[in-house]
Amino acid sequence: MANSSLLKIISVLWIIWGLVHVFAGIVIISSDTGAAVAAVADAVDPALLAGPYPDAAGALIKQHGFNLLWIGLVTTIAAFFIWRGAALAMFIAGLVGGLADVGYFVFMDLGGFVNFMPGTVMTLVSASAIILSLLVWRSAPRGTAAT
Repeated sequence: MANSSLLKIISVLWIIWGLVHVFAGIVIISSDTGAAVAAVADAVDPALLAGPYPDAAGALIKQHGFNLLWIGLVTTIAAFFIWRGAALAMFIAGLVGGLADVGYFVFMDLGGFVNFMPGTVMTLVSASAIILSLLVWRSAPRGTAAT
C-alpha cells in the first residue's frame, strides 16, 4: 500500500477520534457533575455517582471536558495536514491524542470503570493511527510523510 493511502487512513482515524472527543468534551461541559462522570465512567452504577458534588469537583470535571474538547480539535485539525503528507502533523496528533489515551487506558480501562464502547475503541483507533504513522514515517524521506 502506498504511503498516500496510509496517510488517508491515518487521517480518517484521527478525524473519527478527534470528533468523538470534541463531542465528549461538549457533553461533559454541558452536563451536571454526576451525569458527566457517569458518561465517562459508564461501567459504574449511575446511582453511585449521584451528587451532590462540591463546586470544585464540578469545575474539575468541566476542565476535563475542556481538555477533551481541545485535544479533539487539535487531532482533527492535524488530520487534515496528515492527509497532505505533513510528518509534523502525524507527530502532533500522535503526541496529543496518544498521551490522552494513555491516561484513559491506565486510569479508566485498567481501573475497570468503563465499558468497551466507545472509550476503549477510541484507544484502539488512536493506537492504530500511531502504528500506521510510524510505518509511514520509517518509509518516507526525512521531512515528509508522502512518497
